[in-house]
Amino acid sequence: MSNKSLQTYWKKNLRYLAILLTIWFTVSYGCGILFADTLNNFKLGGFPLGFWFAQQGAIYVFVVLIFVYVILMNNLDKEFDVDEK
Repeated sequence: MSNKSLQTYWKKNLRYLAILLTIWFTVSYGCGILFADTLNNFKLGGFPLGFWFAQQGAIYVFVVLIFVYVILMNNLDKEFDVDEK
């Protein structure tokens, strides 16, 4: 793999990480802390939505984002022909 190709691969990887971590931060910090009072007007499973995001939702979103990252990286590896065959 050429140096330019490696740089492009790494930039795309960092872009994926930045986007996914921003989503996770928004859900965990934003929904669980900043917007909790507003979200608590809604119920999910009998619990206020802000409380649910703080206790459960951020963890669920993080696990989903791990799977999304795996899929994105597998596709990126195939694009740059560095996948495990």
